[in-house]
Amino acid sequence: MVNCLYESGLGQRRERHSQMSETPRKKLRLGVLISGNGGNLQAIINACLPADFPAEVAVVVSNRADAYGLVRAANAGIPEMVIDHRQYAKREAFDAALHEKLSEYEVDLVVLAGFMRLLTPGFVEQWQQKMINIHPSLLPSFKGANAVADALAAGVKITGCTVHYVVPEMDAGPIIVQAATPVFYHDTEESLSERIHQLEHTFYPLAIRAIADGGVKLDKRGIVQLQSSYDLKATHGVEGAAHTVH
Repeated sequence: MVNCLYESGLGQRRERHSQMSETPRKKLRLGVLISGNGGNLQAIINACLPADFPAEVAVVVSNRADAYGLVRAANAGIPEMVIDHRQYAKREAFDAALHEKLSEYEVDLVVLAGFMRLLTPGFVEQWQQKMINIHPSLLPSFKGANAVADALAAGVKITGCTVHYVVPEMDAGPIIVQAATPVFYHDTEESLSERIHQLEHTFYPLAIRAIADGGVKLDKRGIVQLQSSYDLKATHGVEGAAHTVH
């Protein structure tokens, strides 16, 4: 059983714009950056299939030619390309090439989905509040590449995933949404990672929908506030009952 919890309370829209407007609105154009299998990319592709989803994947970019996520993009008819970081002597040069391609495809929101590169502060500033990431822990706990193993080593009883805006400091940006799962005594890194992946595949598209709908705003403290059009007490269950923390 996985119990899911909204720290930031994303839920279903109470009204759909498609029922309120005769003129189709412009969809948010996503540039998805990957380095591997592309599980979260597939979840985003699937979420974008319904006509009323307010975003679309404009381009998928990988820094690795062997990333299976490129196959997922090609199968969906989405433009995909490789920008091999090894061909650039400096990080700044790689990031400049990446920025150029994202701009060429008129990307509105950069989505990091298993992109295993640290981006330079200059690139992050170019995409300030226009780039998001998902991390397999309840930030600010367990930052970095070994979040699941660190959670198990610490003996925490609950962990999960966090969608956040990207800032120059790693895993430190404003939190958009979090989802949680219990940590069981018999859990291994593999079993816990699998449950967290289930959460990610549900909540990353929900966060993208909220941003595309204009439902995510930063207050003066730099903390994300969801707009009133979202149900702040919404819950979502995966193979079990859900609960919320208010």
